[in-house]
Amino acid sequence: MANKNRFTIPIFLLYFLATFLSPTTSKSTIEPCSNSDTCSALVGYTLYTDLKVSEVASLFSVDPISLLLSNSIDISYPDVENHILPSQLFLKIPIPCSCVDGIRKSSSTSYKTRPSDTLASIAAGIYGGLISADQIKEANPDADISDPSVLNVGTKLNIPLPCTCFNNSDNNLPAIYMSYVVKPVDTLSGIAARYVTTLTDLMNVNQLGSPAIKEGDILAIPLSACASNFPTYASDYGLFVPNGSYALTASHCVQCSCGPGSRNLYCMPASLAVSCSSMQCRNSNLMLGNVTAQQSSAGCNVTSCSYGGFVNGSIVTWLSTSLQPRCPGSQQFPPLIAPPTVVPDLLFSPAPSPSESGGFPTTNPKSSVVPSSGAGIGIPPANGPTGSASGSSGASSGTCALMNNLSSFSVVLTLGLVFKFILSIPL
Repeated sequence: MANKNRFTIPIFLLYFLATFLSPTTSKSTIEPCSNSDTCSALVGYTLYTDLKVSEVASLFSVDPISLLLSNSIDISYPDVENHILPSQLFLKIPIPCSCVDGIRKSSSTSYKTRPSDTLASIAAGIYGGLISADQIKEANPDADISDPSVLNVGTKLNIPLPCTCFNNSDNNLPAIYMSYVVKPVDTLSGIAARYVTTLTDLMNVNQLGSPAIKEGDILAIPLSACASNFPTYASDYGLFVPNGSYALTASHCVQCSCGPGSRNLYCMPASLAVSCSSMQCRNSNLMLGNVTAQQSSAGCNVTSCSYGGFVNGSIVTWLSTSLQPRCPGSQQFPPLIAPPTVVPDLLFSPAPSPSESGGFPTTNPKSSVVPSSGAGIGIPPANGPTGSASGSSGASSGTCALMNNLSSFSVVLTLGLVFKFILSIPL
């Protein structure tokens, strides 16, 4: 009996270590893939210091104007690309999400090292925990990174950012996914409320067995969006615009928006349009975005000139006529905000999504377009996350997996010593 007790105590100690000293490293939701298609995605980013709009855009290799419109920031302000954004401001960064080495990630971002940079400071400081130092090193095998704490100034590094596509659908509705780094004050229910989704949906998308999250975890958050129905041969095929924001396409000639609470993508000539192909619908005097409505005894005759994609350098427009029960009201645009100079006081929580009220002073978008009925609701591809209840996260057969970024050497070493101690006990 004594021998049995001596063996039971180390087993209990082993269970304690495995339970309470398990790895506490951050986790990230990933999506396996096997094709070469690319989707639109977002990463949530908190500025680590005051930065110009152009500097933030450079960090992520994106267009400054697209960055501003993704956050519904008014681009009509003078010299807006050099506007200084305040430290700790939360932004949504538009990125292309590709299939790289069997998983979804964005490989279009690069960074040139500066004095005093280390892999750790680049990962945790500059990119706000969206990537780890080990991931940067692994993504740059040809760079001279023998010592991660000593980097040659001017070294160009590829920065693979986390992203997911999930067929750009959520519960069979158009969606765009944002990779979000969990902050110390975050709760899963709070994130769900902020981004107008449900706790169950977030748990299913990220295959979480419980609502427990911790600082540094990277979640995929589905954002309601408006889908395009452009032909596959259009260069902007698959355009999705998050609810409450804007996007530029057709070489900055066309501006598309997804109004608050809407599923209808609305496109019109962009304010930056300079040298663009014709945007007039054939056999009509209507321009892109124009709508006419005429009431009759049978209903309302609506004629609209809509955007059909960017094909071989030309803007495709199509004229449609329909009889509707009643005439449409004025086109509802997402409210624009002035370029922010201070971080809104939201009790240390992330800035609101563009479709939410509050946060920044708003301005109305400048438009002379007549009212529009909008396009039909886009039907997303099948097999996206359905949001159905799931009893287990590890054994489910979804398209994403919650994986550890790093392993815990100290725990492994401790468990190894315990096993050695157990084997040394005479039975």
